[in-house]
Amino acid sequence: MNISKKDALTWFEFFASLPEEEELMTRQQEIALAAFAQIEAAVEHRNAELMRDIPGLKTLEDRTYYVGNDGKFPGGCRSCLLGTGLSAIRKTNRCNLACRFCYDYGELDSIPPIGEGMWEIGGTKFKGGDIGLLLSVQRKPTGVSYVYLEPFMEIEVYYPIIRTFHAAGVHQHLYTNGTLANESSLKALGEAGLDEIRFNLGASNCSDRVIENIRIAKKYIPSVGVETPMTPEFYEAFQKKRQTVLSTGLDFINCAELHLNGNNLRNFFGENLYISRLGYISPVWSRELTLKLMRLADAEGWKVAVHDCSNRTKFVRDLNLKAKEGGWFGESSYACEFSRMPYEAFLPILRDDGFRFLTEEELPDGYRPGQVVL
Repeated sequence: MNISKKDALTWFEFFASLPEEEELMTRQQEIALAAFAQIEAAVEHRNAELMRDIPGLKTLEDRTYYVGNDGKFPGGCRSCLLGTGLSAIRKTNRCNLACRFCYDYGELDSIPPIGEGMWEIGGTKFKGGDIGLLLSVQRKPTGVSYVYLEPFMEIEVYYPIIRTFHAAGVHQHLYTNGTLANESSLKALGEAGLDEIRFNLGASNCSDRVIENIRIAKKYIPSVGVETPMTPEFYEAFQKKRQTVLSTGLDFINCAELHLNGNNLRNFFGENLYISRLGYISPVWSRELTLKLMRLADAEGWKVAVHDCSNRTKFVRDLNLKAKEGGWFGESSYACEFSRMPYEAFLPILRDDGFRFLTEEELPDGYRPGQVVL
């Protein structure tokens, strides 16, 4: 049903007022899903218009979009979308910053430790000396990534494990906000065999110090880039310093569509939000900013790859991973991160006079506001 925006608002105001433990009835669920579909269709229509304005837009086997230098498209993303997926290695449970877009916002002081001398891979705890055994028993991944939370809090413990995976020929990339890095540690990472490093430049609001660390990293690590959730703050700060950032010689810019969970949602209340394939909830402006940045990169001929790491890309990522794991046809772990849908979070977009549904119809009898809908 092509529910009208007015009816969707009326129903969502009702859904938002329900007690947390009260579930929607079947027809009420149909109404909610119809409203989400209307919102998503309008958002996708706008994004499609923006994409048509990018003459140099490319795809990676139709799995994601990017512009720029093909040879600089990050190997970690190739592994994620074409290889055996994104194998995350977790070690550090602390961070020196608290970004409002962080998925652990508000819980950074209570993240459980992995364990002294331990590493978490695939949900299993390993000692450093177990990695060789793991590689000999299980199929070697095309790539691994070091995440959770800020590796430079204890970067020296990473060097031995990076050497082990490097010797096995596994592509490795590491995420950092970059504020604690220095020439000594970046050189040591390169010598250990790290293939790729990604700086969350938005975490420091495009700090000059982090930009300089990007420049230094290029001396020692083969592939260096930026990966940041796209927010208005980052977009504005980057525009002011983009020539300086590009002059570092970096290889790629991954523009991550910001998605929200129970920790960071409160920081974005009042923004226009949508839900992608009934999975990730994101601010509408996040991917719009990505596409605007890609258009600028294409127009100015930046010598880097600028990657649209959107919710669609993350959906494809999970399809690829499950397929490589031998999952059944259509299996994916992509899903909504909320056990109860936060209907109140969608009220701003339904109240926004500037946001319009593409087509609207009167609700069928039995679904209209004022009727008892079960």
